Amino acid sequence: MSRMLAPLVLGVGLKMYLDHDQTLRWVERLRDAVGGHPALTDGSATLFVLPTFPSLSESRRLLAHTSVALGAQDLAAEDAGAFTGEVSGVELRQVGCVFVEVAHAERRALFGEDDELIARKYDAARRNGLVPVVCVGEAEPGDPEAAAEECLRQLDAIVRTTAPGQPMVVAYEPVWAIGAARPASIAHVRHVCTRIRTRIDPDLARVIYGGSARPGMLPALRGAADGLFLGRAAHDVEAVVRVLDECLSA
Repeated sequence: MSRMLAPLVLGVGLKMYLDHDQTLRWVERLRDAVGGHPALTDGSATLFVLPTFPSLSESRRLLAHTSVALGAQDLAAEDAGAFTGEVSGVELRQVGCVFVEVAHAERRALFGEDDELIARKYDAARRNGLVPVVCVGEAEPGDPEAAAEECLRQLDAIVRTTAPGQPMVVAYEPVWAIGAARPASIAHVRHVCTRIRTRIDPDLARVIYGGSARPGMLPALRGAADGLFLGRAAHDVEAVVRVLDECLSA
């Protein structure tokens, strides 16, 4: 796929909800449902999916000859060495990844990742030509301007270096809304995403919303967010189709 991002970006993070066989069956369903979707083929939207590490190579084979891009849910801060259990950006590129997620709230909360380590992972993604999907978000519900300031603080701490001509995605995911029954309010999301947009290059970067994102949100976020980052809603492939339809109508 092109190294540049379409005007609208849709991502799907599978986390560890599906095992290897379930993941491949899901990828097959996705391929059959959206592989030739006009929003992808006409350049209106970029779609990327993030399976677990063991499923990357086979997912690449299944998605060959489609416009669906592959990505990983994490990467090592280093490119090689004595780092048992880690996966480098070098390897991710070799197995066909275009995108890589960094700074997800679960990496911070469950594995102790701080801004310093995340900044190094961001640099590793850039160094290896991967498009970083940088997650930012506030921990508790509250004032949208306070949320925006926290997101900008996180972004500034992570994105310490830039590479000319390299795209990036900023995924706004309020931590309190991840996996919740209801997403943040449209007004809240619009405010935070609009503020994040003041910090990025509009020609190279996109801001997308996650945190219980689902079909029907994209039209309401038009002009503030450039797409959605879907989680469990995307387990139903038809939900991805509906969001791509919304991209097309946009």
